Amino acid sequence: MSSQRTSWALSADVKALRIGFIGAGRLGQALAWSLDQAGLKVVAVSSTLEAHTRALADPIEACVCMSTQAVADACDLVFVTTPDSVIGPTCESLKWRAGQAVVHCSGVTEVRELAHAFEQGASIGGFHPMQTFGDPHAAVQSLPGCTITVEAEEPELMQSLLSLVEHLRCVPNRLPAGMRGRYHAAAGYTSQFINALFYQAVRLWQTWGATEEEALRALLPLAQGTLSSIQTAGVARGMPGPVSRGDLYSIDKHLTAIAPMGPEMLGFYRTLCMTTVNLAQQAGGIDEAKAQQFATLLNAQGH
Repeated sequence: MSSQRTSWALSADVKALRIGFIGAGRLGQALAWSLDQAGLKVVAVSSTLEAHTRALADPIEACVCMSTQAVADACDLVFVTTPDSVIGPTCESLKWRAGQAVVHCSGVTEVRELAHAFEQGASIGGFHPMQTFGDPHAAVQSLPGCTITVEAEEPELMQSLLSLVEHLRCVPNRLPAGMRGRYHAAAGYTSQFINALFYQAVRLWQTWGATEEEALRALLPLAQGTLSSIQTAGVARGMPGPVSRGDLYSIDKHLTAIAPMGPEMLGFYRTLCMTTVNLAQQAGGIDEAKAQQFATLLNAQGH
């Protein structure tokens, strides 16, 4: 989409913008409340679920429940916070105008899903908080300090989105067009994939009769220590464990112990362990010869 178009005809002061929400789920609620608390004007909301609409609007003094088209008509900046699958259809069902902006809050959906609004003269963009929204009230408390990924071709809209990030006391991340799939996958590695890692570790603990609670009591501080090391030393140099120190003996014992758990679990361990070999090399903890020894051990069929 070309970025050569009329600048969105709005005040440079984001506090003057009339902000509306189409979609009032957990993310929409938390973001609307956060913007309101930051002194922004959240004035309208629409949702297919009346209970969600009221839940978003009730804590905000100036916010009015409206039809979806009425939100589009009344607001300068409209956040589309519907489920990903209906962002495009919702946008296409409405009339938009020049001088307003339409922004979705999906991490994975490309901004071009808002093309219908763009074709009618509106500016379009993305605004994705890297935060969990299981409890909107808790999310409001934890939002300050988190990263918000913004995307917009038009410099004027980009500046407005960056200003919103600043008002929310968050950290901006500018994302180029076409990168949302990779961006969202990266977030998955460090959010829900952690659950998969803990699932495997807990399974091992359960083989000697330990409960999940007991396993987590022991393992969570270990994980938190690793996160602290990553924060201070980086991904490669902050990695602990036997591979980082060239300990082939321990890895051989791991493979032997995990093998009876089945090929799926053993294969998962081998894949992860081989990645740590590469990290250990990057950190200078092992040389090429030692890395090759690890590779030979991990690829051996004896385990």
